[in-house]
Amino acid sequence: MGSTRKTAVVTGVLFLVTEVAAIGGLVLYGPVLHDAGYVLGPGADTRVFLGALCELVLALAVIGTGVALYPVVKRQNEGAALGYVCGRLLEAAVIVVGIISVLSVVTLRRESAGAPGGDAASLVTAADALVAIHDRTFLLGPDFVLGANTLVLACLMYRSRLVPRPLAALGLVGGALICASATAVLFGLYEQVSDAGTLAALPVFAWEVGLAIRLLAKGFSGAGGTAAGGTAAGGTAAEGTVAGGTVAEAAAGGSGEPAQLANTCEKWAASPETVGGHSLAPR
Repeated sequence: MGSTRKTAVVTGVLFLVTEVAAIGGLVLYGPVLHDAGYVLGPGADTRVFLGALCELVLALAVIGTGVALYPVVKRQNEGAALGYVCGRLLEAAVIVVGIISVLSVVTLRRESAGAPGGDAASLVTAADALVAIHDRTFLLGPDFVLGANTLVLACLMYRSRLVPRPLAALGLVGGALICASATAVLFGLYEQVSDAGTLAALPVFAWEVGLAIRLLAKGFSGAGGTAAGGTAAGGTAAEGTVAGGTVAEAAAGGSGEPAQLANTCEKWAASPETVGGHSLAPR
């Protein structure tokens, strides 16, 4: 298996991991995100910890996709490829901030359980603020930054034809749509976790899953982009050398003997006596 094929497999696996981990984290976070009294009750801390673990895996997989793809896509546009890596790092950083905020709610609940005389209203307010931070990181990371990253990667894939253009076009549509949806959520047109928000996220979800399946099944189209082109050019040059040899053999009359070079300055320098006198000596 070539290095480019390995890169395709690793990238495909990482994209699938991001989808599974994102869904798992959102589901497991349910109690702390939707129960305003979580900080005062018995809590489902183990479930929340599992959700945090899923989101931590998500953050690492997000970084992994950018790092794994960089050697391939930089052959198309190094600046855009570097921008994609930085965008994925930013996306992962925002996700980690959300993880910290949710885990802080658990810490607050445990500390308040040890001090029953605490102000319940203040605890609920603090917990709500931490959950609000998570909600905004969820909007900025998996929506705004993800949409921008999707547009960059899909554009690179579309121009380079590393994947079929219809698949890359799906990424362009998905990236633009989720950015528009995030803007609508930001201005309060609808909730992020809603029917409209889910519909807006479907194209980018289909893009990432489709890209993962394509890379796992067939790898990159052209298997190497510009590098492959360089190899092809080298092959052409080698073919030209062989062709030159064939021409030389033809000049020798097909006898298999080396072709006799014409009288030249180079031939004089190598062997003056074979040139035919000083009249052809280089001047």
